[in-house]
This record gives sequence, structure tokens and C-alpha cells, in this order.
Amino acid sequence: GEGANMPTQPEGIEVFQAAKIMYAPGKASNAGGVACSGLEMSQNSLRLNWTREEVDARLDGIMTSIHKNCYDTAKKYGRE
Repeated sequence: GEGANMPTQPEGIEVFQAAKIMYAPGKASNAGGVACSGLEMSQNSLRLNWTREEVDARLDGIMTSIHKNCYDTAKKYGRE
């Protein structure tokens, strides 16, 4: 995955794909940290305290959804 949000130009992505280099956009690669921050902000704004298990369950749902969307899109474009 990329280390920043979308630094690779479309031409660079084509080079990765032609060389069979696995590529994941930064926004997808960094999604776990962003999702955790979002969960933390939600807890703070609602003045809630979730257990570690509740946070993990919510994060698992978010990450599973992101993975499914990425996989389905890759399959649609023949990039499984």
C-alpha cells in the first residue's frame, strides 16, 4: 500500500500493475487508523465509553466492508 493518500499518478499505477506489483491506494491501506480515529471521535462527542471488545467489533465491521468493496471492485476490473 501507499504510505500517503494517493501519491501515485495513474501512469505509475499502470507500471505497478504491469509488473504484477500488488498495489493498494493509501486511503484503503490507512483505513484502519482512520476508522479508529473516527470511532474515538464518536465516543468523545457522545460521551460514551466502549469496551475494547466493542471497539474491535465495530472496527472489524468497518474493515470487512472496506475489504469487500476493494475485492469486488478489483474483480469487476479483472484485477483479482
